[in-house]
Amino acid sequence: MRATIPRLGPLLALLAAAAAAGEEADLAYFRDAPEWRRVAPVPAASRERWDTWLYMPWRHQWTIGEGEAGGRFCRDHGVNGGFTDHGEGPFAWLERWGLRFYNDHTAGKGLLHLRGATDPAAFRAAQTDPRAVRAGSDGPKPLDAALRARLLALVRERVAAVAKSPLRVAYALDDEPSWGAFVRPLPWRVHGDDAAYLAWLALAYGGAPPPARYVTPDFTRAQLDRPLAELDFSPLLDRMSFNDSVWACLLGDLVEAANAADPDTPCGIVGAQAPSLWGGYDYAKLCRKVQFLEAYDLGSAQEIARSFDPEHAMPVVTTHFHREGEDAARDVWWAWYHFAHGNRGAIGWVEDWFEGAAPRPWLAAFAPALREIGGVQGAKLAGARWRHDGVAIYYSHPSIQVSWCLDSEAHGETWVNRGRDDRLGTSHCVRKAWEYLLADAGLQYDFVAYDEVARSGVPPGYRVLVLPACYALSDLEARRMREFCERGGTLVADFLPGVFDRHGRGRPRGALDALFGVARDAPLRKERLFGGKLWVETDQEAGYEAPSYRKLFETVACELRERYAVAERGLPAAARAVGAGRAVLLNLSPQRYLMRREEGDAGPAERAPFLAPVLAAGCRPRVEVLAGGARPPHVETTAWWRDGHTYLFVVQNPGPGDHLRRGRLRLVLDFPAAVRDVVDERTGEKLGDGRSVSREFVETEALLLSYRDPPP
Repeated sequence: MRATIPRLGPLLALLAAAAAAGEEADLAYFRDAPEWRRVAPVPAASRERWDTWLYMPWRHQWTIGEGEAGGRFCRDHGVNGGFTDHGEGPFAWLERWGLRFYNDHTAGKGLLHLRGATDPAAFRAAQTDPRAVRAGSDGPKPLDAALRARLLALVRERVAAVAKSPLRVAYALDDEPSWGAFVRPLPWRVHGDDAAYLAWLALAYGGAPPPARYVTPDFTRAQLDRPLAELDFSPLLDRMSFNDSVWACLLGDLVEAANAADPDTPCGIVGAQAPSLWGGYDYAKLCRKVQFLEAYDLGSAQEIARSFDPEHAMPVVTTHFHREGEDAARDVWWAWYHFAHGNRGAIGWVEDWFEGAAPRPWLAAFAPALREIGGVQGAKLAGARWRHDGVAIYYSHPSIQVSWCLDSEAHGETWVNRGRDDRLGTSHCVRKAWEYLLADAGLQYDFVAYDEVARSGVPPGYRVLVLPACYALSDLEARRMREFCERGGTLVADFLPGVFDRHGRGRPRGALDALFGVARDAPLRKERLFGGKLWVETDQEAGYEAPSYRKLFETVACELRERYAVAERGLPAAARAVGAGRAVLLNLSPQRYLMRREEGDAGPAERAPFLAPVLAAGCRPRVEVLAGGARPPHVETTAWWRDGHTYLFVVQNPGPGDHLRRGRLRLVLDFPAAVRDVVDERTGEKLGDGRSVSREFVETEALLLSYRDPPP
C-alpha cells in the first residue's frame, strides 16, 4: 500500500495554526502568571531619602566602635550611611551622626540564605537527587506556606522596630539569598507540592503541558551526542524556571508585607548573584519583585538591574571590597565608576579597615572621593534618566539556562562542583564581550527583558537589538523581532539564535532562520560547531584555572574568521532587508574580544566585525573622546539626563585581569553638534558653548561635565 502524502497547503496551514496557538499560550503566560506581576513602585517618599549617593559600611570588623570616635571617623571620611541588623540598632548612634541606613536580615538569617551552604558535603546528595527538597545543614527549608508565614511574621516584626527612625532608607530581606545555595548547581524541588508544579506547567504551556519529570543535569548531559533537534532539556529547565517563579513570588510577598508595615521605604535583597540557571537569579522575574537591590558586579548583573528600572527609581547599590595590600587608587576609581553607571550608593565590606581603633592610611586617601560623590555630586543624579545610544541587548534567561547545559559537557560528572560561570560561561562571556565592544566604541545600551518583548514588542527608541548567544526563543519572541525589523530596526545575532524553544527543546529549524534567510542542508550537530568536539567555544573544565583568556580559548581549536571563532562551520554570515529594517546573522562568537582587550589589542578593527551593522543602523557615540588624536583604550562615557541637562561622565573601564591605569590624559571631547552651557561639574568652571571641549582626565577618577539638552 502506498503511503498517503498530505497536500502541502493544508499542512502549512496546520503548522501555522499550531504556531499561532503556541504564541497565544505564551502571551497568556507572560501576561497572567503571578511571577510577572510587578510589586508596587518604589515609594515616592523614599526618593527624598535617596537624594544623594550613600556609602553604607557593613560593620563586620568595625573596631573603632559606635561612639564618638566612630562617628567622627564617618564624618571625616565621607561615610554618610550605615546599617542595622535584624531590626536592631544602633539607632541612636546613626541618628546622632546623621547616617542614613538600610536594615539587613529583615527576614532573618538561615531561611532565605541556607545555613551550611558553603559545605559541599552537605549538599552533594541533593545535587544528584532530583526528588530532594530544599534543605540547609540545619534541616529542611521548603519554600512552603509554613515558611512563608514564618517569614512574613519576621518581616512585620522587624520593620515595626525600624520604621520609627527617620533615617531608614531600605529593608533587605536577607544577604546572598537563594532558593539553593548561592548559584551552585542544585536541581532540587523548592518544596514538596508537586501539584503546584503541575499547575504551573499548565500555565506555562497553555493548558497542554508535558508530564512532570524530575531529573538532574546528568539527564541533559546524556543527550549531548544527539543532533540538536533531538535535544530536550525541558524536564530540567522547566523545573528550574518553576523554582525561579516560586522564589520571585515569595520575595514579592515579603516586599509587600514590608510595604504594608512601612509604606514609605523600599524593600529588596542584598548580595544578589550573577544571572544563572540556579538559585533564583532570573533578573527579569527578580526585578519585578524588589524595590531595592544590592547586586555583586558579576555576570552583567549591575547593568541588567539598571536597565530594568528605566525610571531610575529603584535604589541599586553594589558591594565595595578594598583589596588588601593596595593603595586607595582602585577604591577611588571603583566609586566613580559605579556612580557613573547609576548606583545610588555602596555597601562597604569592613574588613581590616582598622589597626585597633586607628584607620588604615588608604581610608584617608579614599575619603575625598566619598565626600565629593556623597556630598556634592550624588544629588545631581537623583531622579536622572540613563541615556542610551539606540542599542538594546536582549536578556533571554532561557538562553542562559540552555547555555549552562551546553557548557556542562566538558565538566562531565564534576558538574556538581561547577562554578565561575560569570568568568567562564558562554552566555556570560558573550554578553560581557558585547558590553565591552559597545562601550569601547563610545556607545551605550540597555538590556531589554524577554518577558517585556514577548508581551509588547521591542520598546520604542532603539535602532538595534543585539542577541548575545540567544539560543532559546519562543515563536512569540521571534514574531516580535520580525515586527521590530519591519518597523525599521536592525536585529543583530552573533550565533545560533533561537535553535531551542524557551523551554529548552531543540528545534529542527531555528525560530529566526527564515528571518535571516538561513537554510541548512543537514541536521545541526556539535561536530559542525566551533571545534567539533563540544557544543561551545571553550573547554571550561580544561580552562577552569586559566590565568588568562588566551589560555581559556586555547582549550579548543576553532576555525577563525576575522580573528573570531566561527560558530557554525560552513554557514556564511547572513544579512537581509526585512521591511524597513535589517536582520544580520554574524555566525561569529564575540568572546575573543575579552582576550583582545586583556592583551591591549582591542581597537576599532577588532570591533568592526560586530559593530559594522550597529553603526550602519545609525547608532553613533554621543561624544568622541580623543587623546593625542585617537580614542584612548578602556575609556567609557555614560550619560544621564535631568531637568534639562545631560550629565556626561568619562571613566576608565578596565576588564577582569586588566591593570588599572593611573595616569593623566589631556582629553578632547568632540560633540556631533554644538552643546550649550557646558560646565565642569567637579571644578564648577563654566566652559560655554561649542562642539569641542578639552579637559584633563585623572584615570582613577572621573570627568563629569553637564550641558543643556532637551528631554531624550
